[in-house]
Amino acid sequence: MATHPTHTRFINPSTLATPPGYTHVVEVTQGRTVFIAGQVALDQSGNIVGPQDFRAQTQQVFENLKAALAAVETDFTHVVKLNMYVVDISQLPILREVRDHYVNTQNPPASTLVEVRRLAREEFLLEIEAVAHMSE
Repeated sequence: MATHPTHTRFINPSTLATPPGYTHVVEVTQGRTVFIAGQVALDQSGNIVGPQDFRAQTQQVFENLKAALAAVETDFTHVVKLNMYVVDISQLPILREVRDHYVNTQNPPASTLVEVRRLAREEFLLEIEAVAHMSE
């Protein structure tokens, strides 16, 4: 995985518990910030991918995030924050496995995971939003 730009620091303070697969603090000191709306498992035509299949939906969500990042000429190496919403927290191992194929696992983004009762449509099993930061 590519390294992060020098204007981004990933910090896990020794005064906090060591996090599994995310970073507690990400500091950015210059550049531009991009906020990506929550992505769900819809393909380019707006069709649901992987009904009732958490892995398939997770892969589609990360592919959608990848496409959104490409739209601003960047990639996952610049993602500094992920907010993840799932309807079944027991699927976390699958989410982490798929996520780790996209993010820099040496310096993973800060992240939040929340189990929710339901998303915008009944068939959605997860939604993920991202924040990326790039130098000018």
